[in-house]
Amino acid sequence: MLLNRLAITNFKNISEARLDFSPKINCFLGDNGMGKSNLLDAIYCLSFCKSFSGMADMQLIKRGEAFATIRGQYLRRGLDEDLTLGLQPGRRKSFKRSGKEYERLSTHIGAFPLVIASPADSELVSGTGEERRRLMDMVISQADPVYLDHLIRYTRALQQRNKLLRDHCVDPALYMSVELAMERSAIYLTSSRQKWVERLTEIFMQRYRAIAADDEIPSVSLRSHLAAEQRGFGVMLDSARRHDEIVGHTSVGPHRDDLELSLNDMPVRRIASQGQCKTYTLALRLAQYSFLEEASGMKPLMLLDDVFDRLDAGRVERLVNVVSGDGFGQIFITDTNRSHLDSIMSRNSASDHASWFVSGGNFTRL
Repeated sequence: MLLNRLAITNFKNISEARLDFSPKINCFLGDNGMGKSNLLDAIYCLSFCKSFSGMADMQLIKRGEAFATIRGQYLRRGLDEDLTLGLQPGRRKSFKRSGKEYERLSTHIGAFPLVIASPADSELVSGTGEERRRLMDMVISQADPVYLDHLIRYTRALQQRNKLLRDHCVDPALYMSVELAMERSAIYLTSSRQKWVERLTEIFMQRYRAIAADDEIPSVSLRSHLAAEQRGFGVMLDSARRHDEIVGHTSVGPHRDDLELSLNDMPVRRIASQGQCKTYTLALRLAQYSFLEEASGMKPLMLLDDVFDRLDAGRVERLVNVVSGDGFGQIFITDTNRSHLDSIMSRNSASDHASWFVSGGNFTRL
């Protein structure tokens, strides 16, 4: 899959941009805060219908402007396709594929697979379990629409049960109807996460060693109430109800799952240096890429936002070798250091790369 052309109007600090991309390497050079990451976020929006930054839709409109639009022209499975995102205060977000409006935006997820690595990935190591669950949900949802449907159903039922708890409901029939809905989806979510972790770990270890090139042994495992317990999920919920009534929320279930990230059998957050943590999260993203490629039969877009920071020269060199190889499709890279980008471009023919200088939301082809 390729993104051939991108048109942006009034998105964040980008007033107007019209860019034609290389099918392989696209580099964006400039100081921090100039708009490099905003460009990548615009591309992200076209795959996920929302911003990577977590900003509300209307906050994405450039200050002082009445609307924002992003339009991408893709080559997908040999066919030309257009995606258009439109934002305007007071109106519903518009998202069109080849001119046709989506009825449910969730059906778009996974159709245009994408992986992004950014400085925010440090939260995968140092942040809460919510960050790591978000990673699982984002990746598996792109590969399996049924998973996304179960995730939406489970979340809705979970909210209903939490409301019953906060309202001090004592009607067991109401709890049973909600918990049955939770159980059906919980089983699917847990099974999918277990299979994903098993497959991801195989790829992840290879990617990590390719960048680290030492004897460090990384591992990823799933910590899950449902996977660890022999009892059914309904029994678990019933047993936890009295405790849940006291705390006012549901204390067991897939919404409490977490990934255990280890290096040499020790938690990464405790023993790893900044360079090791960066290597770890990059390897997770590169493994995610391979997983999505297998699942979709397409090479996803790869967005690398300021990924060289805190890596020593050896790891930078090995990362450059990995992403410049034939195993990856179209790549978009931002950095403040031109030498990194020149090193990547030198490994590819002139027709396989393009670069821009970014300043104040403006893009100048180099």
